[in-house]
Amino acid sequence: MAQDYRFNRVTIEGNQRIEAGTILTYAGIERGKNISAGELNASYQRILASGLFETVEITPRGGTLVIAVKEYPTINKINIEGNRRLKDEDVLPLLQSKSRLVFNPKVAERDAATIAEAYNQQGRLSATVSPKIIRRSDNRVDLVFEVFEGGITEIERISIIGNEAYSDGRLRRVLQTKQAGILRALIRSDTFVEDRIAFDKQVLRDFYLSRGYVDFRITGVNAELTRERDGYFITFNIEEGQQFRVGEVTATSELADVDSDEFLKALKMRSGMVYSPTIVENSISRLERLANKKGLNFVRVEPRITRNDRDLSLDVEFVLSRGPRVFVERIDIEGNTTTMDRVIRRQFKIVEGDPFNPREIRESAERIRALGFFSNADVKAREGSSPDQVIVGVNVEEQPTGSLSFGGTYSTNTGFGLVVTLKEDNFLGRGQKLNLSLSGASDNQVYALNFAEPALLGRDLRFDLDIGYRETQTAYANFDSTSVRFKPEVSFPVSDNGRLSLFYTAEGIEMIDGGSSAFGGIVSNEIAQADVWSSSLGYSYSFDSRRSGLNPNSGVLFQFGQEFAGLGGDVTFTKSTAKAVAQTRVLNEEITLRASIEGGLLDYNTGSSRSVDRFQIGSGLIRGFDPDGIGPREIVYDSSGNVVSNDSLGGDMFAVARFEAEFPLGLPEEYGIHGGVFYDVGSVWGLGNTSSATGTVLYEDFSLRHVIGLSLFWKTPVGPLRFNWSKALQKEAEDIEQTFNLTISTEF
Repeated sequence: MAQDYRFNRVTIEGNQRIEAGTILTYAGIERGKNISAGELNASYQRILASGLFETVEITPRGGTLVIAVKEYPTINKINIEGNRRLKDEDVLPLLQSKSRLVFNPKVAERDAATIAEAYNQQGRLSATVSPKIIRRSDNRVDLVFEVFEGGITEIERISIIGNEAYSDGRLRRVLQTKQAGILRALIRSDTFVEDRIAFDKQVLRDFYLSRGYVDFRITGVNAELTRERDGYFITFNIEEGQQFRVGEVTATSELADVDSDEFLKALKMRSGMVYSPTIVENSISRLERLANKKGLNFVRVEPRITRNDRDLSLDVEFVLSRGPRVFVERIDIEGNTTTMDRVIRRQFKIVEGDPFNPREIRESAERIRALGFFSNADVKAREGSSPDQVIVGVNVEEQPTGSLSFGGTYSTNTGFGLVVTLKEDNFLGRGQKLNLSLSGASDNQVYALNFAEPALLGRDLRFDLDIGYRETQTAYANFDSTSVRFKPEVSFPVSDNGRLSLFYTAEGIEMIDGGSSAFGGIVSNEIAQADVWSSSLGYSYSFDSRRSGLNPNSGVLFQFGQEFAGLGGDVTFTKSTAKAVAQTRVLNEEITLRASIEGGLLDYNTGSSRSVDRFQIGSGLIRGFDPDGIGPREIVYDSSGNVVSNDSLGGDMFAVARFEAEFPLGLPEEYGIHGGVFYDVGSVWGLGNTSSATGTVLYEDFSLRHVIGLSLFWKTPVGPLRFNWSKALQKEAEDIEQTFNLTISTEF
């Protein structure tokens, strides 16, 4: 028969910080009431489970129950030892154990696991963390986490099995995870991180879906440790399936007041295009915007896809129907301690009281994340005060948006230089951009202040202000120059892919004697004009097909602008420039082809152009020549026939065409090295109303230069670099050729 106990008295022993009443509450034992041995054991377990005591003993002594406890010590301080890769200030916020709280071994073990996981995220899978305590007086302990960081577990090889349409190299360029390469000490993406592998699976899927492979599947991802356990072999097993194209595109309406033909005409999706979910999403957004413009509320567009396996096409029918009558009750924003509410609200195209559109909410969330102001942005909709009302909740986490940087520059044209930049992308939490930069090279000093307001007057109207001062020691002539510039500008969209800018420019440029007394008549007259100010109004239009994102493999950019001077100032002129660029990828996206044509015309009505005003053509526009190495020149000879002055004059007109191809070299992708070839042809000519009294003017007329060359593209941690080796096939005798050039690689 089980023994029962009855206690008239309960005695607590060993407690120092914890009140006796608190312990009795955990025990749950009532005086004078019979309790069984099982209930006594349950009391013991409850006291122990409180996490406050290191040991607990319950001893019946006749009618008295003695509960003896040994309290856990309090934490005096927490130390991290052995950590070099992670700083204390990065680790301590992750811990549940805190100074002045009660030490709990289970919590300390969890904290050790948390620290180890932080190292795992950096690719150090062999990192171990051991919690230790050092006992102090007054029942206190120092909690020490001893860290063994271990080495980085690298990705030795990434293999892809099942791919036929695209090479391993092309697919590896898509993945965020990279193989260990020659820059393994600087590149963190070649370490094994499980979360990154999961992200890569989604990226790989998006890559194939955007190219029409609707049946694409990843059947498995295998990660195998090397024999030395210091690296991983990653294998992606995929099934590509067949590429599908868009078949018949139709639009139907279930609404009596909606003409489906009008909506069909608004679509840019065409039969024969490679199918992509992005194209469908863009089409739906376009139709819904059209419905809003026509005042048709609650119109929903549903795509219905019909698969045609015979010709590998997908027919797309856009069905216009009436959606539920749900309104936006309010938009709640939380977590923005710095950024003003209005900066976030203007990313929404809807306001309180508008019809609710789930697609618009998703697009607004993407726009908020694209600001770059927040480390995390969560946008969700929940039911409001009634079933036909919705509350949109926005929860964000701020992140630093400003930086102060010091750096150096190198260019084959200007040599070494120093750059100091103060940059803030969210100035005063208003979403404005402020950039103050000071840069100096051996022959060029620039001081610039740039300010941008992306939403002037709360509209899609961008305002930019550019204030700059430049001192230039001209390498291609015997004169120097200083310039002061003030340029406010507003820009706004005029179509899905088009944007128009309007600007005013006030600029003063002075040509200065560079220390040589040998000048031709043209340059002498230009220097004698001292400081010449121009005041002009202008516009520029740009069309960029990449804004719509319909084709991930190609794009077209067109720019045209004019500047009209004469609104005050010393001169009157019209300056026109145009540029067209096209790019596409061929041979399963292995080779990138680019072509561009660019030109300009400068026409003075009052005054005359100077060397610093005209178009100067060099390596920035046509490779193979020094800055301003081609075009009209003024040469002065001494009495012996020696050249004492050779000044580049620039030209009132220029035209340049560039053609290039970029391709892989067969090197491992993690090296980030590609090759290229290019062919440039162009000329700069025309001097307007100028005359020479003491010099000889050469190449004033149109004369084409032809250049071919090889390029090496290298993606480095400091930026994408481009090395150009060139050879002029056709040039003039006094042109200054440049056979090698190092620049930052850019795309249009």
